[in-house]
Amino acid sequence: MFLFTVTKPGLRQAGALALCAVCLVGTVTAAVHLAGKSVTANAAVETGIETTQDIATYFTGYGFDVDLSTAAVDKVKVPKKWDDSFTAFNQVVGESGLSLADYKGKTVEKWTALCPKLSDGESDTYCVLLVYKARAVGAYLLAKPSGEVTGLVTAAKASADAAALEDPAAETSAGVEEESLYPTE
Repeated sequence: MFLFTVTKPGLRQAGALALCAVCLVGTVTAAVHLAGKSVTANAAVETGIETTQDIATYFTGYGFDVDLSTAAVDKVKVPKKWDDSFTAFNQVVGESGLSLADYKGKTVEKWTALCPKLSDGESDTYCVLLVYKARAVGAYLLAKPSGEVTGLVTAAKASADAAALEDPAAETSAGVEEESLYPTE
């Protein structure tokens, strides 16, 4: 037989312990619930970027396919002092949820790979990922020979809009099939 005695300080400790247990259960439940949600492109930021396959996976998250045979890596230095043009460049980089502000004066790896879908031979578009210690710190699209820099979100939206304009029959046929499922009287 066991005998359990609770004094007032013991009761307070038991209450605090119960409150902590409830908070822990709530946190674990929320984490499990969120784990079932779809993975976004930002998840690629959390994983290490060490190979060209990692680069391809990162850009696939934004809807861009890259030609890994054209992948190249260089070392570039983020300027310590920014002028207006570099501040504007950082805003473009910011579309991908990244920023170079914490990397002023540091040397980063600049991974580039051709994006065949956005290239036409006359002008080529490259997916560029800036990496610091195996972590993505900047991403953008670079058009050559013009040198135009585009944010990933802007380019992905423009690409999706262009695809919708090229294939308007897909929407129409989907609408016809939907109507045929529900006969009219």
